[in-house]
Amino acid sequence: MSAKSAATLRNSMRLLTVIGIAVAVVALLCTRSDSRMAFAGQQQDKQLTAAVTCATCHAGVASSFKNAPMRHAMEPDGANPLLNAHPDITSQLGAYTYRVQTRGAHSTYSVSDGKDTLTLPIHWIFGQHTQTWVLEKDGHFYESLVSYFPRENTLATTPGDQGISPHTLEEAVGRRLPIWETRVCFNCHASGVGEKLDVAKITPGLNCEHCHAGAQQHMEDAANENFKTLPKSLKHLDAEQVSDFCGQCHRTFDTVMRNRWHGPAFVRFQPYRIELSKCFVGNDPRISCVACHNPHQQLNHSTAFYDSKCLACHEARASSRVAAKVCPVAKSNCTSCHMPKVELPGGHAQFTDHFIRVVKPGEDYPE
Repeated sequence: MSAKSAATLRNSMRLLTVIGIAVAVVALLCTRSDSRMAFAGQQQDKQLTAAVTCATCHAGVASSFKNAPMRHAMEPDGANPLLNAHPDITSQLGAYTYRVQTRGAHSTYSVSDGKDTLTLPIHWIFGQHTQTWVLEKDGHFYESLVSYFPRENTLATTPGDQGISPHTLEEAVGRRLPIWETRVCFNCHASGVGEKLDVAKITPGLNCEHCHAGAQQHMEDAANENFKTLPKSLKHLDAEQVSDFCGQCHRTFDTVMRNRWHGPAFVRFQPYRIELSKCFVGNDPRISCVACHNPHQQLNHSTAFYDSKCLACHEARASSRVAAKVCPVAKSNCTSCHMPKVELPGGHAQFTDHFIRVVKPGEDYPE
């Protein structure tokens, strides 16, 4: 090889080396740029997801649900307008005096036997109107033995606890709850209750995810324009399926029968009561809980509102899968006759009996 040819080859190799280095540098810069863009995209996605809520698409439902009873199934400490309006309530039950005091944003629950007094803070307020409190003492949870009843602005025995006769101050505080029951209580009144109860992580009241499993994932995916992960629809459940679904908190027929709960105190368990009705047909959606009640809205207390629900079956021109008799007495205010109000033991509150029937004057409470 001549000296000229050798010099040409060396120059060509140097050029290739320079080109290779340049390509590598460009590739590295592009990789870093892609990484930065990807990271920025991830941060943007997180910010977008944080800004997106169920109300972004379901504004009407989310707006009405803010005032729905389930949204306020549990109130946080400091958000108790009923007790704020009645800051000092005292009642005598047997040998014990109960007192609930509210100062500023906090309430306390006290029980006294005349000699000693035990006072506990109220952190967990169960119920928006009639209220029961879950209390904590020495690492254990207690259901308050007395509840607040707004109709008479009084403290009285918690429904279902009438059979309890306390012998000590601690027993007078309330019924000590086992761990599994405590979790069940919080799970029906709050959101974010995991397999192991951690009260510091729960959110008072029920959120969308509580009934619509997968709503959180759907919301995150929707923020990225992925609408394939839809929560399971509850619209197509039949009456029995809805009754079992709502009965997870409101008690199913099987739950009441298995626990042998009897008497007017348990009239408040609507799925159990409605399944006693002769007109309850498990595969007919017109007799399901959601046929009469929209869980995203406040409860309608007007008897006339429910007439159309009854007449969907009990009307001459109704197309029914089951032959439904037409009421010979009236065509309005159906529930006032066929779904009577029942006083809870103690006479401080009423519940509508969902056992639909022909009510006979003076009859005993039907099981």
